Amino acid sequence: MKVLYAHHPEDFKTYTTEKIRDQFLMGTVFLADQVELTYSHVDRIIYGGAMPVEKALTLDAGKELAAEYFLERREMGVINIGGPGKIVLDNEEYALGNKDAIYIGRGTKEISFESDNPETPAKFYINSCPAHKKYPTVKVGLDQAIARPMGQDASMNKRTIYQLIHPDVLESCQLSMGVTVLEEGSGWNTMPCHTHERRMEVYFYFDMEEDTRVFHLMGQPTETRHIVMSNEQAILSPSWSIHSGTGTSNYTFIWGMCGENLDFDDMDHVAMKDLR
Repeated sequence: MKVLYAHHPEDFKTYTTEKIRDQFLMGTVFLADQVELTYSHVDRIIYGGAMPVEKALTLDAGKELAAEYFLERREMGVINIGGPGKIVLDNEEYALGNKDAIYIGRGTKEISFESDNPETPAKFYINSCPAHKKYPTVKVGLDQAIARPMGQDASMNKRTIYQLIHPDVLESCQLSMGVTVLEEGSGWNTMPCHTHERRMEVYFYFDMEEDTRVFHLMGQPTETRHIVMSNEQAILSPSWSIHSGTGTSNYTFIWGMCGENLDFDDMDHVAMKDLR
């Protein structure tokens, strides 16, 4: 598990391209028959992926958590972006198809991941954060999500936001997750942009062609930087940073948030004239 420490926005202004990539980009999220995780000191979020192919994979606490089991003091959200598979939670099975999600409450002791077919393995994308209370485990299909169409063709940002782990769908302590799907011909996401000082965010880009790239924008609104991302990569976005971008083609991404509140629309909007 890679550990990332918090970054001051004044220090971030001096970062080179390589340092930004090292400190914020998770370049490899999925490896066959492995669990790949990053632990950030920004709101103590853990994110990454589990890709079972030939065997089931278990999720253990490890030294970093100093816990008896992974969700002893945490909650977790998982979204499958691959072939059909299942998650086994304390001997109870949950089947997850493509873009199905599951919220797993604090106190779940045994967690394992399996694929139905090694030829088309499941890819379980994971977000986890500290939890003060146990809420029920709930599976949510994309058809059960709150769908919010946004944008328009003229501004090249026509997209649908699917809220999967969200207060209007299920209860959680502080974790929110969902999927945003951009339509063909659209590339921009969240512009005019915003920050949300009370929550951090992780983006995971996927469903991209091999040569498609996303130019992800981050940094303070008056000190923006970009990072070039390819398919199935994740990026950490602290609360002081914008999280916007555009692609060479349309793409899909998972957003995950944790922090002070669960209000999805609690945003500090940035006027276009103020961006630098």
